[in-house]
Amino acid sequence: MIIVIAARELRSLFLSPLAWTLLAVIQGLLAWMFLLLVDDFRALQGRLASLDNAPGVTDLVAAPLFQVAAWVLLLLVPLLTMRLFSEERRTRTLDLLLSAPVALSEIVLGKYLGVLAFLLLTIAVIALMPLALALGATLDVGKLLGGLLGLSLLTAAASAAGVYLSTLTTQPAMAAIATMGLLLALWMVDAASTVPGTTGDLFGYVSLRRHYDAFLLGLFDSADLAYYLLFSAAFLGLAIRRLDDLRLRD
Repeated sequence: MIIVIAARELRSLFLSPLAWTLLAVIQGLLAWMFLLLVDDFRALQGRLASLDNAPGVTDLVAAPLFQVAAWVLLLLVPLLTMRLFSEERRTRTLDLLLSAPVALSEIVLGKYLGVLAFLLLTIAVIALMPLALALGATLDVGKLLGGLLGLSLLTAAASAAGVYLSTLTTQPAMAAIATMGLLLALWMVDAASTVPGTTGDLFGYVSLRRHYDAFLLGLFDSADLAYYLLFSAAFLGLAIRRLDDLRLRD
């Protein structure tokens, strides 16, 4: 049943003009940024040739592109997840879904995986840009795969937060604003991690950016992987609990 719900959600996204418009805008923006980064790299090639252990095309083009892509996806996720449950609650179709012989976990995971599949397809298209450089340059495959893994995990975590916040309101716009505010706060809380002491360490650990930057450097740490997996599982669990409360209340 999870696959059925996910396929239905994915199909509805591809039938939505909003999803296609957002996808076109994002790809156009990132393609423009990619061309600027390539042009800057070409201009620096003469200077880099005289340096020992000079950064390559992966460091100067792919990594900055993925950094910008992270910001863009953090803005995109709320717009795609805002209607998952809030729209269903507003139109009263959620009552029918909750009364169906389907587990709440299947409903949440199905909708979550449907949106995540759409976002992973977006990331796959983004990945084609730096991969195209392999035709004329040497890529650091480890750093490239690390960046893609980090971007995918970041997107999965952000989507889970969006799913939960969508269950809290009947207004999709409010769900989008709440999700965007939460994600930006967790992204920028890294600035507070410079404070010495336990508080600074805590801010550093909950920072989405801190764990993502490690992947961009090609560093794979099980702690970073566990952070994103636990983050996603926690918000999906909260979404299931919220639906359970709504079902009992009705």
